[in-house]
Amino acid sequence: MNTFLSENPTQPLTATTPPDRQPIIGVVAGEFSNPYTLTLLNEVTRQLNLRGAGTLLLNVGDDASCQAVLRTGRPLPVDALLFLAHHLSAEQLAAMTARYPLPAIHVCHSAAREGEAAIGVDDYAAGEQIGHLLLSQGYQRFGFLKGPASPSPLRRMEGYAASLQGAGKTLNSVLVAGQSDREKAYEAMMNYLKTTWASERIDGLFCENDVLAFGAMQAIRDFGEGAHIGVVGFDDVGEARSSMWSLTTWAQRGDLQIAEALNRLLDNRADEQGAWRTGELKIRHSHLSREEHGEMSQCGCASRS
Repeated sequence: MNTFLSENPTQPLTATTPPDRQPIIGVVAGEFSNPYTLTLLNEVTRQLNLRGAGTLLLNVGDDASCQAVLRTGRPLPVDALLFLAHHLSAEQLAAMTARYPLPAIHVCHSAAREGEAAIGVDDYAAGEQIGHLLLSQGYQRFGFLKGPASPSPLRRMEGYAASLQGAGKTLNSVLVAGQSDREKAYEAMMNYLKTTWASERIDGLFCENDVLAFGAMQAIRDFGEGAHIGVVGFDDVGEARSSMWSLTTWAQRGDLQIAEALNRLLDNRADEQGAWRTGELKIRHSHLSREEHGEMSQCGCASRS
C-alpha cells in the first residue's frame, strides 16, 4: 500500500496556507445510498471543523457528476483532496488527478492503485478472521457477495478464501449484485436461491458491505423453505445493530482513518503503525448456525414480524 501523498509537500498545509484564510479540503464522495458514506462524511467534516479547516464536497456519485467536476473551467478553491469514493474507474481517477494536481489521499481504501496514497485497514486479515468465524459455526459451503464486478478480487475476499482453503474448504460461490445497493443484493440472492438445489446451496455468506448483507438477509427470509444461511457484513453501519438484523460485521474505525489522513494532509505527519490499520469483529446473531443458536426465532435469517 502506498502511504505517501501523490504531491508530498515539504511543509504542512497549515503552514503554507495564507494566514487570512483556513485550509480547504475537497472531499470527493459518491454512493450516497450507502449509509457508511454518510457516516464518513459526518466524521470528516466534524474533524475538519475541529482543526479549523473548511470542506468542499465534490459529488461524483455517477458518471455525469464526475464529468461535471472534470469540466469545471476554473481551478477548485481547495488545497488538497480527500477521496471517499472508491467506485471511480482508473481512467476517472487519472483524469481527476491530472485536472487537479493537488495533494490527495484515499480513506477507508485498502486496494490502492499504483501511485495512490491510501489509508485503510488490513482487508486481507479482516477477511481471514471472518472466514474463521463462519468455519467455527460448522458451515460446509461458502459464498461471497460483492457489489460492482471488478477485474481483480477484493483483498477481503482473498483473505476469506485463504482461510477457507486452510481448513480444507473452498469459496463455492461468488455472487455479484452489480452495485452496492440493497435491492440489487436482494435480487442476486433471491435468484441464487431459486436456481440452486438446496443440497448445493451455500450455508455461510460474507458480504462486501453491510448494505449488501441487508439485501441478502431479506431475500433469505422472504424465500423461506427452511433456508438458513449465516451472514457477515462489513462496515458496522448503525442499522447493523438493530434487532431487525443483529448483523455480525467488521468495524473499520473510519474515525481513526480520517484522523490519520488529515494528519498527513494538514500537518505532513504520519503514523504508519497506528491503530487506524486494524478493525474489529462486531459479534451479533446473523452468523450463527441453527445448531449453535438453538432458537430459530433469533437466528440471522429468521423471519421477523
